[in-house]
Amino acid sequence: MADVGVDETLLKSVAERVADEAAELVHEAWTGMNAGREVRVDTKSADTDVVTAVDHESERLVRARLAELRPDDAVLGEEGGGSAGDGVTWVVDPIDGTVNFLYGLPWFAVSVAAQVGGVSVAGAVAEPVSGRRWSAARGQGAFLDGRPLRVNAPDRLDLTLVGTGFAYKVERRTKQARFVAELATRVRDVRRNGAASLDLCAVAAGWLDAYVEHGLGHWDWAAGALIAAEAGALVSLPGEDAGLGPDATFAVAPSIAAPLRQALIESGAGAI
Repeated sequence: MADVGVDETLLKSVAERVADEAAELVHEAWTGMNAGREVRVDTKSADTDVVTAVDHESERLVRARLAELRPDDAVLGEEGGGSAGDGVTWVVDPIDGTVNFLYGLPWFAVSVAAQVGGVSVAGAVAEPVSGRRWSAARGQGAFLDGRPLRVNAPDRLDLTLVGTGFAYKVERRTKQARFVAELATRVRDVRRNGAASLDLCAVAAGWLDAYVEHGLGHWDWAAGALIAAEAGALVSLPGEDAGLGPDATFAVAPSIAAPLRQALIESGAGAI
């Protein structure tokens, strides 16, 4: 359990400020790239798992600003690594949705979350292109540009819109494709948008009724899962629901949680 003495309001403010500044940097780079400026691209776990120079620049900015604003805190970033500290640890995804970024698809974000004892207590997800900013603090609700968020309340499985995503390695993608093919026969439809943090925020806003994905990194869900939960979603993180698989992330409107979870299991979620 996270330390109840942490000032969640202050941490949320820091997350918003830093995420917004990094989003400005990313937006400028994205605009330049679309105008023909070259961006260096490398690969990580697979040829389809890419990282750009802009990812690194964004994370360096976040780390520098956190060092100024919260010098005693630890930082764990997707590109720069790090480890959890004894107090507050900032979990950072400098560009969530890098492939979308590279293709010019404007569905990507900067995600910054504050955790204590591995539990998210504040976070912000900033969209460079739209300028939207999602944020939440533990026990204080979730917001989109200051507007309170609340999940949907679907009452039928066949009218439930579900978001998901796919792994980079072909072997796992094959299993996920079979899973989605089966799930699609049970729900209204399935969406694959390419940025986990924003899919979790979409659940918070009622743009999706649920979201499930296997194999996410810590930085993928740290802010978005808190935002979804503070908007009323039921959330299970990797390792919390063996029936869905050991590394499944699941966020769902409470009204449909039980039948959808069963449908996910029957569709093969636990075998991915």
